[in-house]
Amino acid sequence: MFIFEAKRIIIVIIGALINAIALNFFFISADVYASGFTGFAQLLSTIFSDFLNVDFISTGIWLLLLNVPVGILGWFKVGRHFTIYSILSVLMTTFFLELIPVQSFSNDIMLNAVFGGVLGGFGVGLTLKWGASTGGSDILAMVLSRMKDKPIGSYLMIVNGIIIFFAGLLNEPENALYTLLALYVTTRVVDGLHTRHEKVTAMIVTKKTDDLQKAIHEKVVRGMTILPARGAYTREDKAMLVLVITRYELYDLERIINEVDPEAFTNIVHTAGVFGFFRKDN
Repeated sequence: MFIFEAKRIIIVIIGALINAIALNFFFISADVYASGFTGFAQLLSTIFSDFLNVDFISTGIWLLLLNVPVGILGWFKVGRHFTIYSILSVLMTTFFLELIPVQSFSNDIMLNAVFGGVLGGFGVGLTLKWGASTGGSDILAMVLSRMKDKPIGSYLMIVNGIIIFFAGLLNEPENALYTLLALYVTTRVVDGLHTRHEKVTAMIVTKKTDDLQKAIHEKVVRGMTILPARGAYTREDKAMLVLVITRYELYDLERIINEVDPEAFTNIVHTAGVFGFFRKDN
């Protein structure tokens, strides 16, 4: 377990480094904005620097300040384990943003948008794949998903829409278009590495039904349906556990299955929508 957690910490740090490189080498110099709270941090840095002549609060510091109230919310509403890794990601991103100088490798805004989007998506996707998050909108999405069980895509679209609007308002109109391009590239890369879908359905065929059901319910706060199953070749009686989870819980589910029943067969499919009971209360 210690080695496992150590690997996750290293991955979170690497993801934060990649995100910082995407910002300082591509996005910031080209006035192209990232998604979520990172993009808002860029906007605030631009407003205070260009219009209020306040240069001592950098993008990294703004990112940290924006995540303080969200981190507190996540600590009480989501869970300490998930929030700790999110806080670590934000702290390391801020550290690398302050450490790495802002510089430009190209004057072509499109190249900056594409390469920044690829690097940013890789950093976010890598972090999500190992069961952590980059903080900010991820924590808000987790809170909304657990409290209301409603799609959070509309909320994230509003956040990114505001970022795109101000990207064009504070700079040239084309900056809004290139920001939209960067957000699209980031989403596609994250989708390739992990998933941008809000909810997925897991269908687990196992012989260790009771042990696996107990282990999942100890970690993942979701309802579950158990169906009888039988192997087509072995004719063995088994059970299929069906549950719908958010993308943030996918890593924990994979780890639980590998620990309890490595021989279980698991199929993960994208879920377009959920009607009825989704959340299991403690």
